[in-house]
Amino acid sequence: MTSASPGTEPAGTPTISRSGAAKRVLLAKPRGYCAGVDRAVVAVEKALELYGPPVYVRKEIVHNRHVVETLRERGVIFVEETSEVPEGALVVFSAHGVSPAVHAEAEERNLRTIDATCPLVTKVHKEVNRFAKDDYDILLIGHEGHEEVEGTAGEAPDKVQLVDKPEDVDKVDVRDPSKVIWLSQTTLSVDETMERVDQLRGRFPTLADPPSDDICYATTNRQVAVKAMAPECDLVLVVGSKNSSNSKRLVEVALKAGASASHLIDFASEVDESWLEGVSTVGVTSGASVPDVLVMDLLKWLAERGYGQVDEVTTANEKIAFALPKELRKAVKSES
Repeated sequence: MTSASPGTEPAGTPTISRSGAAKRVLLAKPRGYCAGVDRAVVAVEKALELYGPPVYVRKEIVHNRHVVETLRERGVIFVEETSEVPEGALVVFSAHGVSPAVHAEAEERNLRTIDATCPLVTKVHKEVNRFAKDDYDILLIGHEGHEEVEGTAGEAPDKVQLVDKPEDVDKVDVRDPSKVIWLSQTTLSVDETMERVDQLRGRFPTLADPPSDDICYATTNRQVAVKAMAPECDLVLVVGSKNSSNSKRLVEVALKAGASASHLIDFASEVDESWLEGVSTVGVTSGASVPDVLVMDLLKWLAERGYGQVDEVTTANEKIAFALPKELRKAVKSES
């Protein structure tokens, strides 16, 4: 894994203020929305604006309760499967991506589709196709049941094997040990992924690496920021939903990097005040699918309890942005 991330400017060595305040907050930067999440949420909002409700979305557009509930209030109908969408209706595919089988089903049902798959997930899909055509066995490191994994594996189900837990490494069965490559879900912990790669390489010494890092720049950047501040923190609060892979990884990273405690919360109201007993420094960050308004609510909640000093810990400045899905670009152009 390389340290450089596309669309990211290094921020130099982060400095952490030590002003002697009894209570303070260290606020991670970068945090919150990544470019792929922003693109997906804007895509649904733009679809509502152009076509009016209802707009159907297969699965959650992004893994965040607040975002999903807000869009539902505006007329979005979230469904688990494409078969639940009325024939001829408009459906948006989530940022996590879908398999070719889902695209085919949508076409059979004459659905109008907007594909809001994150371009970085699409990149992994293309890698699967490329190596499947070259007849490689593809070992996909990821979490079983996650939508992104299901969509990625669906590109070549006969060539992809999922490696989730350490014990999965021993279950891998390949046809030719000289033609094996690993790819990964984009939202994993970098450290955990490399542990799994090392285990796989113990079995398959010639295991090939992906042509470029699969783990999303935003996932990596948020983990780096947490690592920088965690040793100073008695408590790290990660704003994010329980079904958000990258948010859950931030809790794990904080604990491994030296935070005394860490918890995942959707809203400030979920903080247990007992967590603050004896705590002088609270670290705050958020997953890549979290709007910053939720972080601001948490900072206000903490300030009301004496944690008014906020020092930002900046490890990178993200500059990347993605264009809207092509279906919407065409519609917007025709409207203007």
